[in-house]
Amino acid sequence: MNTDTAKIYAKGGRGGNGCISFRREKFVPRGGPNGGDGGRGGSVILEVAEGLSTLIDFRYNPHQVADGGQHGMGKLMHGADADDRIVKVPAGTIVRLPGMNEVIADLKAVGQRAVIARGGIGGKGNARFKSSTFQTPRVAEKGEPGEERTIALEVKLIADVGLVGYPNSGKSTLLARTSAAKPKIADYPFTTLTPNLGVVRVDLEHNFVLADIPGLIEGAHEGLGLGHDFLRHIERTKMLLHVIDAAAIDGRDPIADYEQINTELERYNSRLARIPQLIVLNKIDLPDTQVNLQRLKDYFGRRRVFPISAVTGTGVDRVVRATYQLLQRINERIRERQEITESQPTFHIPKPDERFELITKNNRFIVRGEEPRRAVLMTDMENDQALVLLHRKLQKIGVLNALIKAGITEGDTVQVDAFEFTYSPDEINTH
Repeated sequence: MNTDTAKIYAKGGRGGNGCISFRREKFVPRGGPNGGDGGRGGSVILEVAEGLSTLIDFRYNPHQVADGGQHGMGKLMHGADADDRIVKVPAGTIVRLPGMNEVIADLKAVGQRAVIARGGIGGKGNARFKSSTFQTPRVAEKGEPGEERTIALEVKLIADVGLVGYPNSGKSTLLARTSAAKPKIADYPFTTLTPNLGVVRVDLEHNFVLADIPGLIEGAHEGLGLGHDFLRHIERTKMLLHVIDAAAIDGRDPIADYEQINTELERYNSRLARIPQLIVLNKIDLPDTQVNLQRLKDYFGRRRVFPISAVTGTGVDRVVRATYQLLQRINERIRERQEITESQPTFHIPKPDERFELITKNNRFIVRGEEPRRAVLMTDMENDQALVLLHRKLQKIGVLNALIKAGITEGDTVQVDAFEFTYSPDEINTH
């Protein structure tokens, strides 16, 4: 099974800083603190979207970064939360952390989401720290940094559209013309021995996967000419482009070729005969085509027929647009049968354990854990009042008791994330 893979770097937005502000109005000489909280940073969220079949866009845009929240303001005005960054992916996308086999999310249905990098929470303004014993707090929290990580994505490339036709009908040339695929092309039968996949971009946000199925011959349904291998690939497609050599350069009758291919499809699996087809009359750039073109148009009547030249590109854009429009109608019918609702689950990458661990190296005590890390990152280290609050937070979390049990003495170094301080039972002394 062919797969399309991508790695992306995702970073949630930082929370906005809390504000330090005091009410200052005429005739109100002792206005209290009125600094507002910062807004939450945006998260990076994967969402399954219609019209996508591959991860090709991430090759050009692998960095996905959400905006930060607004800072708090005076008069108890809170900063606005940032919008989440919604990243569109195709149905069937599997999400993993690089180097790990565990699947974090398996996004199957349109609208399904996975939060891959959470935005940071906003810092509290100084109005939050007012108390009966602390009436003029000149301290506010910084916004929490957003999560950042690299994510591995994978989607199975199951062809949306299959190219069928007799050998040398021009299927490989059409695939090369419409996509970045580079199939082997030569002027003899069975040039293509394995299905070639190409991604056809309709516009910036829409694409589909096109498969060049090797040429079928009479008896393919019985396994002749690798027939079973080729027909299995057609089974997975939603529609077919039936390519006909309208110039009949091999001396065969184009109508007989068309009928024979459909006979092989039906004999192998009756469902294949019911798959929607668009008829592509190729090689209209050759003089011999004009002899057969009107006869072919009369034969197909009202069926969708597209005269093209895969070599020169004449008519190819029209085929691509018509294929995509029909594919969208097919996908809509599939969704209706599946009865997909809007209540699809949202996946979240598990947060790190809130508990902490303490590592001792000589006279250095290293604290690792999400909760103490968050406390440190949201502290303004240049503010003495903020350091007092940090000391209280670490005490509440249990870090200080753990340090005492580990035998810490005054003057030893404590490290939390990238921040270091000298231990004192009563306060934090920064380096």
